Amino acid sequence: MNHKAIYALYPDVVTIREQEDGSVLCYNAKDELVKITKTVVTNWVDPEEYKYQRQQEYPPMADYLDGIVKGNDTQVQKYIDDCLAVKAKYPKGDE
Repeated sequence: MNHKAIYALYPDVVTIREQEDGSVLCYNAKDELVKITKTVVTNWVDPEEYKYQRQQEYPPMADYLDGIVKGNDTQVQKYIDDCLAVKAKYPKGDE
């Protein structure tokens, strides 16, 4: 189960214990059981996920710096265009 989702959706949860059957038990700071809803956790979408997706696809920054050093405006513009394409592919969600 997605621990990040549990912590995001249930802020009082401080401990998650995986069971042998694949289920989880969640506890608050007083070691009291916190009831969670599996479908809510499963359907949660990480609002920060776009950052990780973008990071994987951005072109190397060395391409930009190389274009700057060489004075190659075409290379610099290609880097900028490639970055903007990645940003469009993985929007923040509020854009």
